Amino acid sequence: MTRSSGREISRRGFVKTVVTAGAVTSAWPWTERARAQQVPNSSGAEPPKLRAPRGACDCHHHIYDAARFPPANPASRLQTAAAVADYRMLQRRIGTSRSVVVTPAAYATDNRVTVDAIRQLGPSSRGVAVVHPDVTGDQLQTFAAAGIRGIRFTLADAATAVTTVDMIAPLARRVADLGWHVQLNLRADQIVAMENLLLGLPTALVFDHMGHVPQPAPGKHASFNVIRKLIDKGSAWVKLSGAYLNSEVGSPYVDASALARAYVKAAPERMVWGSDWPHPTEAADKKPDDALLFDLLSDWAPDEAMRHRILVENPERLYGFAQLA
Repeated sequence: MTRSSGREISRRGFVKTVVTAGAVTSAWPWTERARAQQVPNSSGAEPPKLRAPRGACDCHHHIYDAARFPPANPASRLQTAAAVADYRMLQRRIGTSRSVVVTPAAYATDNRVTVDAIRQLGPSSRGVAVVHPDVTGDQLQTFAAAGIRGIRFTLADAATAVTTVDMIAPLARRVADLGWHVQLNLRADQIVAMENLLLGLPTALVFDHMGHVPQPAPGKHASFNVIRKLIDKGSAWVKLSGAYLNSEVGSPYVDASALARAYVKAAPERMVWGSDWPHPTEAADKKPDDALLFDLLSDWAPDEAMRHRILVENPERLYGFAQLA
């Protein structure tokens, strides 16, 4: 497999807000149109054809800030030009206003860069941390107050994994009382092998990158059926992200789109969308076009009300964003 309620804000008012020292994007202009913007770690510059609805959320992206937070594992796909200021450029380009920051492999269990990003992005942001079983109750409470809403286990690539399968159940029990979820980046064979474990966990589960279900006929694959079983049980969500990670043919990712459409058809109420910016699995000269990735939603969920559910309502439920009036 190849890889990889707020009142309307005028443009003048928005510019004034941005240039004010210490301004935070909690007042991000949901009515501000996406515009052409060259963004680091993204190809192309044009905005998407699809207009993001007010309160649209990018539910999966990373922040790297090695100058302020040196990473524990810089060899694990450390990215440059991927700090909060760079990510805000992506928001302006695709038109999203909310986001979920996920601690990347390069930082192992050091979640300071993620917590700091949430602070900079303000109430419009949440986060997902990576922890080990030695994390204290006080640390978890501190993370919760900072906006963390889940813990992630990335086991798909043994070369970058900093957690193990045997950590999942005990940590899931500890975060269940916080109302957090367990986010999983697993290969399809791992999902099948872990079916009983996943069915017994006390938390909601969130599958990264469409579960990495193989092509062709993804809807018939055993891993897809396991994820469907968990969705039907009421415990699973799927991130419609990483089309380039699930494609054998490349842009415009028609094979990965078959998988995304199967998920949306089955359970649109359990789908969220993510950019996966800055696309750490991809070489610097092979970064995907984020406008194209966003526009794929027009194919995956042709109905506007369904897209609104995926981009706005579902993230409100999963991550605890305030409902828009």
